[in-house]
Amino acid sequence: MISRYSLPELTKIWEPENKFNIWLKIEILVCEALAKRGEIPLSAVAEIKKKAKFDIKRIDEIEKEVKHDVIAFLTCVSENVGEANRYMHLGLTSSDVLDTTLAVQLKESAKLILKELECFRDAVKEQAFLHKDVPTIGRSHGIHAEPLTFGLKLAVWYEEICRNINRLKRAKECIAYGQLSGAVGTFSNIDPTVEEYVCKKLGLKPAPVSTQIVQRDRHAEFFTTLAIIAGSIDKFATEIRHLQRTEVLEVEEFFSKGQKGSSAMPHKRNPIISEQMCGLARVIRANSIAAMENVALWHERDISHSSVERVIGPDSTTLLHYMLRKMTGLVKKMLVYPKNMRINMEVTGGLYYSQSVLLALVRKGLSREDAYSLVQRNAMKAWEGKGTFISLLKKDSEIKKYLSGKDLDNVCNMKGQLKNIDKIFKRVFKNKK
Repeated sequence: MISRYSLPELTKIWEPENKFNIWLKIEILVCEALAKRGEIPLSAVAEIKKKAKFDIKRIDEIEKEVKHDVIAFLTCVSENVGEANRYMHLGLTSSDVLDTTLAVQLKESAKLILKELECFRDAVKEQAFLHKDVPTIGRSHGIHAEPLTFGLKLAVWYEEICRNINRLKRAKECIAYGQLSGAVGTFSNIDPTVEEYVCKKLGLKPAPVSTQIVQRDRHAEFFTTLAIIAGSIDKFATEIRHLQRTEVLEVEEFFSKGQKGSSAMPHKRNPIISEQMCGLARVIRANSIAAMENVALWHERDISHSSVERVIGPDSTTLLHYMLRKMTGLVKKMLVYPKNMRINMEVTGGLYYSQSVLLALVRKGLSREDAYSLVQRNAMKAWEGKGTFISLLKKDSEIKKYLSGKDLDNVCNMKGQLKNIDKIFKRVFKNKK
C-alpha cells in the first residue's frame, strides 16, 4: 500500500519493481559470497548474473498458486536462469531476504526524509530571524500571558526540528541492520561471513544476533521516531490554526489567486494545509502503535508483523515526506501580521506587565503575598473593563507608597520584557547551519 499523498522520490523505494530488484541483488550477492568461499562454482555465479531477471506479472501468477511471495519470486527468476538456479537461496529463509530488503528501504526512506527535515529547518530559521524582534503576546492556557517575539516562537520550532533530525539519524542507524542467518538465526546452513559480505555491499550492518527475523524493537524505534516528527508538525500546524482564527489573525496560510475556501461561503480563507497536517499526523502516530505491537512475536518468529509493515512502511515514510515538504512551503509563504499582533497585545490594557509590577513591589520591600494581592486587585478591575492596567495602578494609593508613576512607566516597558531575545537566539543558533 502506498499513500496517495506520496511523492515520486520516495514512492519508488516502495514500488514492487524496486523491492524485487533488492531481492535479486541480495540473492546474487549471496551467490558471490558463497563462490568466494568455494561453495558454489564461479561459472554458476556468472550464469546467474547474466540470466537472472523477473517479470512482475509472472510473479503474481505464480503467487496466486503457491501463496508465498518469495517462492513465487524465486520460481520466476529460476525460469530465466536455468540449471544454475539450484545455487540460489542456499541456506536462506524468506525472512533473510525480506528483512534485509526492508532495512534497505527504510534506510533509503530516512535519507530522503532527512533532506526534507533540513529544508524545513532552514525555512523556519529564515522566518525566525526575519521576525526576531516582532513583539507578540504569549499565551498560556490560551490566555494572554507575557510578550515574546514571533521569531522566538519559531526559534522554539527550529530547536525541536534539530532534535528531530538527530532522532531520525539515530533511528536510521538503528534500522540499518540486515540478516542472513537461516531458519532460526543459527547459521546452520550458511556461514556468518556470507551475511557480513552481503550487508556490507548493501550499506548495512549484520544484526549481532537474530532469530528468523531482525528483532522488531528496531522497527518500533524507527516508526516511533517518525511519529514524534509528525507530532512536532501537528504542534506547529495547530499553532498556525489558532493564530489564523478570524478574531486573532496574527498569521495566515498563503491564499493563492483562484483558490477557494468553501463551497458555500465565498469569503472563506481556511488553514487547510495546517488542518491536513494535523490529520495526517494521527495516521503516523497510529502506525507507530502498530509497530510497537509487532515487537512481541511468537518464539523465533511468526507472520503477524509482516502484513502490518507492508502498510505502515510505505504509508508512514511517504506521508511524513509529503508533510515536511508541505510544511516547508507553508512556512516560506506564511503571511505574518505584526500590526494585528500589536493590536491583540493591547486587548487587556497592559495586563502582561503584572509580573513586572509584582517583582518591583517585592524589591521595594513588600512580601510576595501582599504585592500579589495589590497587583491582582487592579488586574481584576482591568479585566472587568474599569480602566487600563497601568492607569489603575497609578491611581492605587497603596501602590503609590512604593512606586511612582515614573517608576511604573519604567517597569512597564516592552524592551525590558524582551531584553534577552538576542541571547536566546545566540544559544539556539550558535554553531548551527
